[in-house]
Amino acid sequence: MEQRPRVRPDPGFALLDLYEQALPQVYGYLLARCREQALAEDLTAEVFLAAVDACRRERPPELTTGWLVTVARNKLVDHWRRLEREARGLRVISAEPAEPEDPWDRRLDAMLAREVLDELGAHHRAALTLRYLDGLPVPEVAHNLGRTVHATEALLVRARTAFRAAYQSREEGTR
Repeated sequence: MEQRPRVRPDPGFALLDLYEQALPQVYGYLLARCREQALAEDLTAEVFLAAVDACRRERPPELTTGWLVTVARNKLVDHWRRLEREARGLRVISAEPAEPEDPWDRRLDAMLAREVLDELGAHHRAALTLRYLDGLPVPEVAHNLGRTVHATEALLVRARTAFRAAYQSREEGTR
């Protein structure tokens, strides 16, 4: 009996359906974190281009909204890394000693907190967003940023310190 080669169904149709379903979630995820419409649009396009590339593989992954959001997170982290590399070329990063447990637990004004987060350097914004907005544990933040856990913990200490100083400065300016 002659065996005929199996024909795979075209994954493009499933991707079109997923695109229509997942586009608002992917774009909303990115826009909420980068707060720049043009950047969110560019990164959303990159996410779906990555999905097209994945569909063309010999063994494509199962494409879901969750998979696309994970790709979106990675694209955003890559963007922040590029920004940080560019910023590093312009300045020297000074290491601050690690502080003990952070007692600063005052309730924050969400709008002011977003504005302050937008003003921080890309590396601080990335670390704080992944840790506190996305709720990732420190080891996952480290993995996403391509750092060791200890380096990420130190980065988070510096990021919280920078955020606190900027927040308090802005808060005092509004009084």
